[in-house]
Amino acid sequence: MMEIPSIFTPEDCSFAFYEGLNQHQGSTFRDKTYAELGCGNGWICIALAEKWSPLKIYGLDINPRAIKIAWINLYLNALDDNGLPVFDGEGKTLLDRVEFHESDLLSYCRDNTIELDRIVGSIPQILNLNPEAMSKMMAQNSSEEFLYSLSNYCALQGYLEEQFGLGLIARAVEEGIAVIKPMGIMIFNIGGRPGQGVCENLFLRRGFHINKLWQTKIMQAADTDISALVEIEQNSPHRFEFFMDHVGDQPVSARTAQAYMKSGGRVSHAFSVYSCQLSQPCQVKKIFEILKDGFNEISSSLDLSFDNDSVAAEKIAFLAYLASFLKENKSNPCEPPFGCLNFRNLVAEFMKSYYHIPLTSDNVAVFPSRAVAIEISLRLFSPALAVVDEHLTRHLPKEWLASSAIEGRSDCNHAKDTVIIIEAPCQSDLLIELIRKLKPQVVVTGMAQFEATTGAAFVSILSATRDVGSRLFLDISEHLELSSLPNSNGVLKYLSENTLPSHAVILCGLVKNQVYSDLEVGFAISEDVTVYKALSQTIELLEGHTSMISQQYYGSLFRELLAFQIGDQHAQQERQHANVIPQKMIGFSNSAISTLKEAEFFVPDFKESGIIHMDLDRSFLPVPSAVNTSIFKSFVRQNITYSDTDVRYSIENLVKDYYGGFPGDRHSDRVDGFGKEIIYGSTCVSLFNKLVICCMQEQGTFFFPLGTNGHYVSAAKFMNASISTIPTSSDSGFKIEPRALKEALYEEETWAWVYICGPTVNPSGFLYSDDEIRDLLSICAMYGARVVIDTSFSGMEFQTDGWSLRNSDRFSYNVCLDPPLTVFMLGELSLELTATGLDFGFLIFNDLSFMEHDFASLSQPHSTLKYTFKKLLGLRNKRDGHFSNLVMEQKETLKNRANHLAKTLVSCGWDVPGCHGGISMLAKPTAYLGKSFKMEGFEAELDGCNIREALLKYTGLCISSSNWTRIPDYCRFSFALESSEFERAMGCITRFKELVLGGDMLR
Repeated sequence: MMEIPSIFTPEDCSFAFYEGLNQHQGSTFRDKTYAELGCGNGWICIALAEKWSPLKIYGLDINPRAIKIAWINLYLNALDDNGLPVFDGEGKTLLDRVEFHESDLLSYCRDNTIELDRIVGSIPQILNLNPEAMSKMMAQNSSEEFLYSLSNYCALQGYLEEQFGLGLIARAVEEGIAVIKPMGIMIFNIGGRPGQGVCENLFLRRGFHINKLWQTKIMQAADTDISALVEIEQNSPHRFEFFMDHVGDQPVSARTAQAYMKSGGRVSHAFSVYSCQLSQPCQVKKIFEILKDGFNEISSSLDLSFDNDSVAAEKIAFLAYLASFLKENKSNPCEPPFGCLNFRNLVAEFMKSYYHIPLTSDNVAVFPSRAVAIEISLRLFSPALAVVDEHLTRHLPKEWLASSAIEGRSDCNHAKDTVIIIEAPCQSDLLIELIRKLKPQVVVTGMAQFEATTGAAFVSILSATRDVGSRLFLDISEHLELSSLPNSNGVLKYLSENTLPSHAVILCGLVKNQVYSDLEVGFAISEDVTVYKALSQTIELLEGHTSMISQQYYGSLFRELLAFQIGDQHAQQERQHANVIPQKMIGFSNSAISTLKEAEFFVPDFKESGIIHMDLDRSFLPVPSAVNTSIFKSFVRQNITYSDTDVRYSIENLVKDYYGGFPGDRHSDRVDGFGKEIIYGSTCVSLFNKLVICCMQEQGTFFFPLGTNGHYVSAAKFMNASISTIPTSSDSGFKIEPRALKEALYEEETWAWVYICGPTVNPSGFLYSDDEIRDLLSICAMYGARVVIDTSFSGMEFQTDGWSLRNSDRFSYNVCLDPPLTVFMLGELSLELTATGLDFGFLIFNDLSFMEHDFASLSQPHSTLKYTFKKLLGLRNKRDGHFSNLVMEQKETLKNRANHLAKTLVSCGWDVPGCHGGISMLAKPTAYLGKSFKMEGFEAELDGCNIREALLKYTGLCISSSNWTRIPDYCRFSFALESSEFERAMGCITRFKELVLGGDMLR
């Protein structure tokens, strides 16, 4: 073997590494393609080729002189003394089996698309605390010393393990994931100075199973400086591992080893050879693909090590799916509030494949949780008396459980929508006895474990509720297993043979995952079209969207379970149809019936091209990489602490920075009982509806300005709250004017709750000034009104001439009077933080007496979502340059969209008052009003209400009509669409003008 000074001379670590490689059987290398990293003079490649006859060995080294020497050594061993090739038993020479190439780790294989069966490497562990070391060395010429240092690879690699000198090995492992075959094996040697746990975790946290092939001890060179390791020990709890002399078994720290060496002693460290193989190769490869695609910073947080293989399989599979989802979905997909179509299809397919129940997505409605599903269902029917399983009442409103006055229930004025709940045992015979005695209008129950395995108890409960005319909501959460071998389930077995009666709904809260025990998604199954539609619309009004990421998580579990199923193996057996007399059953509450009839709801796609939704309070702009990075990181990390997810301080900073603080901050300590409380909700919609309930419990009246978010007004009507309207005008951008507010509050004798959407008004997009907000708050304080300031559509103001951000002096000046003003600040983080597709609502209030009201049933953002938003809030509050640019880009996009939309509408006969911020604007179809329009399936004189139907039917564009805005003849257009969808929308507006007005449009 030839040697020169600029490359490593084989030493103890190289020989120990070769000994470790030899622990493998010949089949490990025979007929395989593999690469050796840091091949040096090539002796290991040549030795392995001679012994194991591999298909091909690629010897790789960053040192160009090492490659030249390796080729020379290869020829020296491949040819005999006469210069003739030496053939092996297969008729091949070493020249056929071995190649050497200059390569920065695996760059040669990556650039040449070479897939490897094996990757082996004896890579130096050089601790370098100076990140400028490599750049300084490269400024020098290519001296012998430089090339030797290059072989040591001192440059920082950007990996967590770098602090232990393992950065280069970490990069080699991650590069290897991209080029290794699914069943491939990597073999690396690691010096044990960092400690065995650190060494092994390098592989484990990247999704590998490991096997220690060989371990020995190597003497530490006497001239080695380990002071850097001592410094790390002094600044952290970590301890390195050395051994005194060559035979000591008790490890000592770097500090002790240094002192021992200075006193003339000799120290050694463990040297191990590890064989590692990916536990979930396909999924791990997908995860690392997204890490390379702009998500490099997540690498240090990645931890795919688990004690339980089934937990590992579940989480790694989801992370792989999430990686693909985030990579493919550049913008927020448009999904119905009652559940993503794909998720509902997966639930239906799971029921069909595993329980032979022929459901479709139109039988499945999705809720944030089981508790929300139960409360929403009870509000839909508002029974005078309901019997609810005791363990399902935990999160229901306390007032529903406070009264037992059930006398006269049959004569109850249902318009009052009062609900009285009686707690019931879960055992079916006792429950049935209670049902027959009390004759409740609604029954909500689960099933005892011993009764769930057969359908007998379910049939008895169905029969009892049918006989007395009760609606039945049966919870199967405890008995549904997401497993390829689920336990017997009597309820689902019954449904495989019988249709679900129209008076019954199946509820299920998915909580039985192995990774996130507190991550829940609920769903309801109904085969009654009327009930299903009403439940879906009630979700939209009272709760809003269920977390898309949570649906993705459980969707990935369903997808895994369905992946190996062979569909349609057996013909679906005929199911018996249930006979129910609907007239005997309680219907929806009076307020629900009138609201569901009048309100506008999400319209599912009915054409191949898809509906263009300009009727939604959501942004569909591209999701910045910073958001996707935060989402992925929240699921990648393990053992997230409370401090990692506590967003309170970040939200307080946001409010202080943007709104000058919370109204009344300066005087909040003057009156006992007043301070500040923050409550979180999965959506802003659910938080608002809790405020409506608080108003109702005070027997107050909710005052909405004319031109308020139509869903909020509809929700208040749905719950039969007392509401009143404050007149507004287009001249002021449909903002509340002080005089109109005074007139509205002057004669109000009950508690008045005033809704102010600002600084950006939804839906008009106009902005309140500091003075306007201050005047309105002063008037409310004068009349003792409660104030709800809705900031959820603020933060994206793009035309701010003459409008200034709030500051604490101006915003709260002369507002906090005696008695103090009770203020609720409603906020939504997703719009301002460009986190489209994610919902995170917060509610801040200064009257702590409202903590007595029941917020227990609120669906909470999951810890992963809190982690995500804390990261994004941190970027915003620290004014991170890159993130600030993203926000400015989105504001500029919204400004351009608003201007383009306004110009298009005006050119097509609409009047547009203007728009200064947010994601929507109002427009009046002046040229269309009173025009007769007749096409197939539609004939009417157009007005501000039916123009929505006409536009949708003949162009596919869906807008909010004047029914939603409640401003005569004014419609709402949301313009935060994906770019191609926005252009399609502009085309639809123009096409509709041509359909109705032709070339004779009146100006």
